[in-house]
Order: sequence, then structure tokens, then C-alpha cells
Amino acid sequence: MAMMQGVRLYGLQADSGVRLELTPTTTSPLAIDVAESPEMRIQRLISENPVIIFTRSSCCMCHVMKRLLSKVGVHPTVIELDEDEISAVGRDGTTPPALYIGGKRVGGLENLVALHLSGHLEPKLKEVGALTNMVF
Repeated sequence: MAMMQGVRLYGLQADSGVRLELTPTTTSPLAIDVAESPEMRIQRLISENPVIIFTRSSCCMCHVMKRLLSKVGVHPTVIELDEDEISAVGRDGTTPPALYIGGKRVGGLENLVALHLSGHLEPKLKEVGALTNMVF
């Protein structure tokens, strides 16, 4: 979607994720330069969001990723990509879902589950400020 200029927030989803949709707008605080390539846009979004998942619509693996992150107390930014944008995420031959934490690629669902089972997920999320020890 080379002509997109902004991001529209749809709010919290039933599965506890946040869904953003790229839409043409000039009033959004997240306005995108129309000259910005999909690769540049994706890199910018990765750097601006502590936890972000790039996915295709109706991706069941993304749903599982969002549920796992929600269970540990994180609500990731979720960006649904169209076909021409998917190649910008999967330059190394991978396909969505693609999870980034703190600007670094974690990978897909298998990598997220491995990180969680090894006990390294929560410290990584705390390190980037996506998870805090809140006591109520």
C-alpha cells in the first residue's frame, strides 16, 4: 500500500491485542510520508513499538502469539500487512507472523514459545519496558 499516509487505531481486540490498520489520513499523529517505502515504514514501526507483530489477516499463529503475550501482561501492536508489504518483513525468507521485541526480531510462534518456556521472555519484555511488576 504505497499510498498509505497514516495509521488508524481500532483499539483492544477480544484476544487482548491492539490492532492497527494503515489507512490514508493526514490528521494522524502517526502520519506516514507517501514517499516512504514499505521497508522504511516497517523499520520505523519496529523502532517505535516495544512489542510488535506483523501478520496477515486471519493468521491463527498471530492469535496464539497475542494470547501468550497477553497472559504475561503485554498487549502488542499488531500490524496486518498486505501482500506487497509482506516481502518487506520477510526479506530473509521468513513470512509473518513476525514478532519484534525492543526492535529486535524474535521470529515466529515457535521462537516466542521457546523464549517463554526457557524463562527468557518476561525479562526481555521488562528490559524494553513492555512489562512491569505492578502490584494492585
